[in-house]
Amino acid sequence: MQNRNTYYDRVKKWITRLISVLIMIHIITRASISNAYPIFAQQSYENPREATGRIVCANCHLAKKPVEIEVPQSVLPDTVFEAVVKIPYDTQIKQVLANGKKGNLNVGAVLILPEGFELAPLDRISPEMKEKIGNLFFQNYRPNQKNIIVIGPVPGQKYNEILFPILSPNPSTNKVAHFLKYPIYVGGNRGRGQIYPDGSKSNNTVYNASATGRVSKILRKEKGGYEITIDNQLDGRQVVDIVPSGPELLVSEGELIKVDQPLTNNPNVGGFGQGDAEIVLQDPLRVQGLLFFLASVILAQIFLVLKKKQFEKVQLAEMNF
Repeated sequence: MQNRNTYYDRVKKWITRLISVLIMIHIITRASISNAYPIFAQQSYENPREATGRIVCANCHLAKKPVEIEVPQSVLPDTVFEAVVKIPYDTQIKQVLANGKKGNLNVGAVLILPEGFELAPLDRISPEMKEKIGNLFFQNYRPNQKNIIVIGPVPGQKYNEILFPILSPNPSTNKVAHFLKYPIYVGGNRGRGQIYPDGSKSNNTVYNASATGRVSKILRKEKGGYEITIDNQLDGRQVVDIVPSGPELLVSEGELIKVDQPLTNNPNVGGFGQGDAEIVLQDPLRVQGLLFFLASVILAQIFLVLKKKQFEKVQLAEMNF
């Protein structure tokens, strides 16, 4: 009986440990997926848009690609509206992953709204809009910067169009907002970056020779990648260039190469793009005034036509008389 209890205790401990390990793996992998793109910028830059107007994602994603944004021409205060960011690319192409293998491209985006605009709360989003959003998870760039929203990476084949549910401010309660025309800035990337924030290269870029000379040895590493030994022609010393797993080699042993000559191809198939749009925070009183003015013009025209018809009848009657 005691042995049986001991056996059950061991099985219970083993199951508990297994569940704990699975939970930890889920947390780690989920955090790495959801924070991979924006976390680099969030850690290194207080504001994602520099004084020059460039969005900081371009510091790591060097290739230039298009991005589009669609917003209403004007919105009323305290209203939920859609901001649609389109990140077009060929969904058939594959990118080099961090482990050197090929995989599908992910996409990410940052939306910089005017102060006072923010992500709409869940209870203000309609069921139709929730269906368009899907399972996307949005987050603020900073806890105190609700007007800057980031997302990604998410599967590009499913979310190459990202819908942001935005809540417009009410100037009567929010003194930061005014009834004006505002700019909206957006940045969108597809695929991995070529440079990390610390300046080091990823395996999603081209690698160049660091010296002029002859390639004396190419060693393929067990975990992937290459060590390329170059006999320097200037001082006779050997230089070893490290190439990670992913890019394809363009040189071979015995080949003469020059400094900065590409040792690999450029495997990058993604890129980053940014754009902007304008939106008007419309005063309802102005809209009502415009409608009243248009109605008064229409009524004036109607009365004018009626008066003209009456005058013509009077003239006709006088002529007959």
